[in-house]
Amino acid sequence: MQRALRGGGESEVPCNGCTACCTSSQFVHIGPDEAATRARIPARLLFQAPRLPVGHVLMGYDEHGHCPMLVDGACSIYEHRPRTCRTYDCRVFPAAGVDADDDKPAIVHRARRWRFDHPDEVDRVEHEAVRAAAAYVAEREDLAATATQRAVLAVQLHDVFLDVGDADPEARRAALESRLRDLSRR
Repeated sequence: MQRALRGGGESEVPCNGCTACCTSSQFVHIGPDEAATRARIPARLLFQAPRLPVGHVLMGYDEHGHCPMLVDGACSIYEHRPRTCRTYDCRVFPAAGVDADDDKPAIVHRARRWRFDHPDEVDRVEHEAVRAAAAYVAEREDLAATATQRAVLAVQLHDVFLDVGDADPEARRAALESRLRDLSRR
């Protein structure tokens, strides 16, 4: 997920036919650089994304909360699906110890099924750092409005928490503020 968040590829999620994210009344962001995706989605399904520059659009959902590109239980544009779909990973919720929002029960149900093992100490420490970052984000209600935003932000900030017991609180605060400024510029 970290690689996908940095723009380095897709999340490799073993969905195995799960369409919880496709059927949970989610708006899908499509960036101006996603020409191949936009060419496969009828223009009437897209609208300008609020508070983003021109060219950033959203695709809504149908009256049942389903993505309009979901046909017969499968993505009809899978090879050209939006970057948002390519990088979405419901495992971020249990990794951060955050439940998806209440209005997304299918995602809550699916995400609660994921379990993590820690083959070595590094994996355990990294997971604890994500949880610590999630606790920090939860305390700062101004940082993220939705569960997805809180969980993703925890992954983006987790490395600041890798030295949980040893960090000087002022140094950590400064590092967090610096990282938040960097993220807000993206």
